Amino acid sequence: MNNFVIDAYAWIEYFNGTKLGQKVKEIIENADNVIYTNLITVAELVSSYTRNKLSFEEERKIILNLSNLYNLDFGFAEEAGELHAEIKKTRKHMGMADVFVLLTARKLNAKVVTGDEDFRGLKEVIMIK
Repeated sequence: MNNFVIDAYAWIEYFNGTKLGQKVKEIIENADNVIYTNLITVAELVSSYTRNKLSFEEERKIILNLSNLYNLDFGFAEEAGELHAEIKKTRKHMGMADVFVLLTARKLNAKVVTGDEDFRGLKEVIMIK
């Protein structure tokens, strides 16, 4: 079994059925893979859909059916804050939500699936573009 954490960028490509989304689909729908989504990613997706006046209902069902939600606790948030402070020394544009996704992958010995350039070059990352 391989563990993957799908970030917001990858989920959007998957939902839109794009060429990049096809790469995500191959990972998500492979029965040999275990898929995770961080709750921060859900918040990012809902924000994007809401700002674009789109319903998130179908996408919500898909995420709940195809992935495991990674829940957060106080200790995780503390670790994420420390990791964010460290990463910001070399990656000025890396946001807190991205760090939550990265830390989730590290905790699960997983790979982050993304197209977000802020992740490029990190060993835990599979870039879809």
